[in-house]
Amino acid sequence: MGLLAAVGQHDDLLRAPAAAGASGTNLLPFAALTAGGVLVAGLAARFGRRRRDFGSSADRATFETLHTASLAGPSFREGLTESGAQRAARHLRALLGTPAIALTDAAGRCLAWDGLGARHAADAHAHAAGVLATGRSAVVSGDAVAPGATARCDDLTCPLRAVVVAPVVSGDTVVGALLAYGGLPSAGLVRATDEVARFVSSQVELAEVDRSRTRAMEAELRALRAQISPHFIYNSLAAIASFVRTDPERARELLLEFADFTRYAFRRGGEFTTLADELSNVERYLRLEKARFGERLQISLLVAPEVLSVAVPFLVVQPLVENAVRHGLEGRVGTGHVTITAEDAGAEALLAVEDDGVGSDPDVVRAALSGESSADSVGLGNVDARLRQVYGDAHGLVVETAPGAGTRVSFRVPKYAPGVTAR
Repeated sequence: MGLLAAVGQHDDLLRAPAAAGASGTNLLPFAALTAGGVLVAGLAARFGRRRRDFGSSADRATFETLHTASLAGPSFREGLTESGAQRAARHLRALLGTPAIALTDAAGRCLAWDGLGARHAADAHAHAAGVLATGRSAVVSGDAVAPGATARCDDLTCPLRAVVVAPVVSGDTVVGALLAYGGLPSAGLVRATDEVARFVSSQVELAEVDRSRTRAMEAELRALRAQISPHFIYNSLAAIASFVRTDPERARELLLEFADFTRYAFRRGGEFTTLADELSNVERYLRLEKARFGERLQISLLVAPEVLSVAVPFLVVQPLVENAVRHGLEGRVGTGHVTITAEDAGAEALLAVEDDGVGSDPDVVRAALSGESSADSVGLGNVDARLRQVYGDAHGLVVETAPGAGTRVSFRVPKYAPGVTAR
């Protein structure tokens, strides 16, 4: 009988007329309660079976191991640090199932201890010394360690009689050690300690890769600023100077725009910003360029409100606009148009900068994107490299151009991407 049918039946019982007399009337609520109690108990048993039905014991053990590892992994995002080691220690001990574990750095300093016998933490550096020097796992007990620092102690009830030590490695460098303390170690514990140390090593290496990527992006950004600033600063100041006597108020407004632009371009902070902030900076840039070109430069800005909050790499749109103005319009006779679009494309935002200028040879653009050309294309290769670093090769620049046919540069960014947060 289905749940709804059962409930309906109980309602009928409760609404039944009391024709059977006083005794019958008293029995109806009891009958309904009893039936309801059986129903609830049945449902609880069924849902309880579902919760416990996780598969075989091997499936449950696999899940528990992977879940515990997933809890430990994020603690090493900054590398093998004291705070990260302390957060991860209890999860690593759960993986090994030992009475205590310790993590040391490359110098043998104990970063974290979890479990029994915390007084032994002072001896962790001596227990790990041989492994840190050789990079090979070892079992330490009794006289196998430096005098005065043994894995055993005088307390006969202490369960820490030996320690399995495995190196934590980043690249080819030993950066620390994992120590698993307990009784007489088994071959299984030695293998398990090695595997957990390899897991920690992989997390530490990922943190180093992330730091290297960040350093590379910061270097690219510094290079971009150095490349843009001479052109832009010279041209902007020249345009402002032309208004100082003829239109002082206009000169003042342009100076404020110039100050806001440079403050944004040379700010310190995260490597990502919102598309709204990036486009605001583009508008400042274009107002300054309009002071130079006047009516020769026409701008269209078409932006879907849904994408304004999307996080994008810092200074990823303005270089493309500057490239369109400088290389697309400076050599053009008459009025030039630059169109900037930001469209909502489901899980992504599609951005494009298009001009109807003189265009370019596709081979020249290809060389600029690959870094093989010294052609003065402002930031094209730089922006392409940073997009690929952050989102992957599928999100690099797409350039459509031909001599005399103008240029369209577009790229796609996910609305949400791991590690991409505007600051």
